[in-house]
Amino acid sequence: MPKVLVVDDEKSIVTLLTVNIEKAGFQTDTAYDGIEAIKKAETNVYDLIVLDIMLPKMDGMEVCTYLRKNEHETPILMLTAKSEEGEKIQGLELGADDYMTKPFSPKEVVARIKAILRRTNRSILDLHKPITIHELTIYPELYKATLAGEKLAFTRKEFELLLYLARNQGDILARDRLLKKVWDYDFVGDTRIVDVHVSRLREKIEKDTKKPLYIKTIRGLGYKMEMPTL
Repeated sequence: MPKVLVVDDEKSIVTLLTVNIEKAGFQTDTAYDGIEAIKKAETNVYDLIVLDIMLPKMDGMEVCTYLRKNEHETPILMLTAKSEEGEKIQGLELGADDYMTKPFSPKEVVARIKAILRRTNRSILDLHKPITIHELTIYPELYKATLAGEKLAFTRKEFELLLYLARNQGDILARDRLLKKVWDYDFVGDTRIVDVHVSRLREKIEKDTKKPLYIKTIRGLGYKMEMPTL
């Protein structure tokens, strides 16, 4: 069932939207300021975000900018009480997928959500579908992975690291980037935490941890997930 994050500082609007969105067959989650919206977007998987522009702590434009700069591709429907054409254009240029002006009909909001999801359905399916790299198969929605058909056991962070490496297969990923994407560290932290988790992953997916086939160390740069060459 698709899940929608509704972000607005007016509780009456949040209630109105969630009731109508859920009636249309969606799950919902809520946030009431920009900081909360970002935290939820970074720790959960949503199919769409309904994002008000006038928010406390961080406004909707800033939230949209942050999410797009940090590679969050979740579709965004922006809401605002303002109707100036320039603001609409700015929101779309920042990465929003559609734009509605208050007051609005809840039924129209639901219709817009469905239209956006139809347009972006392929990318949503791509995010949810299993990833197979040789004998390793990762199921993002289930927090599950198998190796040659055998289920593997991971901690949450081990799985999230594995998933991020797999989704960026072939890319060299610096330790600082992994700290940011997997542990949400905005500062330069202790990168040894990355090394420890990579070591644990190798113990579970590599036949020979001294000669890894899946997760390669790129000396001086970071790590790279690749298709094993046997």
